[in-house]
Amino acid sequence: MALLINDKCINCDMCEPECPNEAITFGEEIYEIDPDLCTECVGHYDKPTCISVCPIDCIDPDPNREESQDELLVKYGILTGKIKLD
Repeated sequence: MALLINDKCINCDMCEPECPNEAITFGEEIYEIDPDLCTECVGHYDKPTCISVCPIDCIDPDPNREESQDELLVKYGILTGKIKLD
């Protein structure tokens, strides 16, 4: 499943540069994760890097975007151009 940043975010700027898919951007008040770009780092790293660098643990699974590891791997393939859609 994709991840989301909850309202405990303190805008510390740690997560954005860590995202290999550029899914994290600054929103109206806090950082936000684009669920269409988030692969939970599947294909890049063993664990989501944004979670590992967040000093206050404000990044959670998005209950509205449940995705299996296989679905995340396919999304990674599409985002990186390793899988072509016709």
